[in-house]
Amino acid sequence: MLKVQDYEFWFVTGSQFLYGEEQLRNVENDAKKIVAGLNDSGRLPYKVILKGVMKTADDITSFMKEANYQDNVAGVITWMHTFSPAKNWIRGTKLLQKPLLHLATQFLNHIPYETIDFDYMNLNQSAHGDREYGYINARLKKNNKVIYGYWNDADVQAEIARWEDVAVAYVESFKVKVARFGDNMRNVAVTEGDKIEAQISLGWTVDYYGIGDLVDEIKHVSKEDVDKEYADLKERYELVVGDNAADKYEHSVREQLKQYIAIKRFLDKGNYTAFTTNFEDLWGMEQLPGLAVQLLMREGYGFGGEGDWKTAALDRVLKVMAHNEKTAFMEDYTLDLRKGHEAILGSHMLEVDPTIASDKPRVEVHPLDIGDKEDPARLVFTGSVGDALDVTLTDFRDGLKFIGYPVKANKPEKETPHLPVAKQLWTPLVGLKEGSTKWIQNGGGHHTVFSFAITKEQIVDLAKMYGIKSEIID
Repeated sequence: MLKVQDYEFWFVTGSQFLYGEEQLRNVENDAKKIVAGLNDSGRLPYKVILKGVMKTADDITSFMKEANYQDNVAGVITWMHTFSPAKNWIRGTKLLQKPLLHLATQFLNHIPYETIDFDYMNLNQSAHGDREYGYINARLKKNNKVIYGYWNDADVQAEIARWEDVAVAYVESFKVKVARFGDNMRNVAVTEGDKIEAQISLGWTVDYYGIGDLVDEIKHVSKEDVDKEYADLKERYELVVGDNAADKYEHSVREQLKQYIAIKRFLDKGNYTAFTTNFEDLWGMEQLPGLAVQLLMREGYGFGGEGDWKTAALDRVLKVMAHNEKTAFMEDYTLDLRKGHEAILGSHMLEVDPTIASDKPRVEVHPLDIGDKEDPARLVFTGSVGDALDVTLTDFRDGLKFIGYPVKANKPEKETPHLPVAKQLWTPLVGLKEGSTKWIQNGGGHHTVFSFAITKEQIVDLAKMYGIKSEIID
């Protein structure tokens, strides 16, 4: 399983010397209680570390430089307990290269009418301290996140948690390396893109390898390695021989396991976290990778079919954001246009991620009408029911853009005995007609990442961190 390092977020409080040493001690004590409360809530996926009270421009600038330098820091959280003059934040904020969250909160969630005095007013100035601080971030076009509300409320903590996941995905994005086994599918437009722009804007490194490099790796997989994975497969899934001869079935499954082991070894040697294959480029291979790809996606590797490196990298980034829960490479396939049944049936021949399965996947072997290779093994299952998000990344001459919409996911209305693939049914919340029309008008592709674990707000936040456009059809 691909691991994400144990990131942390640095928390600082804004103030100044105007209020005296006693009030500054109170500011720090309140900040300690807030940070302890956030960590003890159990709702945040990553720990928050208090780094003190910022009172001068020099302190702030030094702090931001250090946050940039520490690789384990995924972002900065700021809180304006009192009134912090925003000029102090200009230089440091301009230098900050990590995601920034402005937590607009107050230590108490009420006004203590019976005891309130000027000392209390001097100490608790978040109401206008946030506006002073927010002004400078807006003027600097920082595109930072603002979360407003009481810090100890569950909904506010859930917002912070979702933002932390986006921030970690953003930081991890600059570690994403995509291995392309073969080139893009010939004559297809949407899978192409500017790899240099992707590396500049998104941090993604995209490298090409001839299919012979993978074939050579497959040759070095031992029988003992395959035996171990075959035993694991029996434990996890239902092995269905079906109409196949027993020896043919086992050979097909074992060939996919050889591919799985080889691809994983190849990726891990080069620190690649995503990859592509292409059924038009299979020289020296017995089968198009199917089960092999599904097992790798299950472990957190990103994937894109037909050489679609943009979707492969996006898949990896969103898997980081979703903690690899119910997030899958997907493709729009066929439609139900009947009134009252409007829906899209999604699949991708072989390569759909089993993390979205609602039933126990079955390992089956069937013919494949493309690629002109042997019958490949694949996991066959039905997708899940619930609220989900479908998103793609497009590349235009004026820049990169996310296009997506929230959907209602369902299981297909009937079984598909002659379509032995993993499949997911869904309908855009705005309706199939409006959602699909706007998707097409915006230039959205047919390859997507489909997730039950990610929200539209997180995609918008990620786009802002990248500095690219987003179009959420809602």
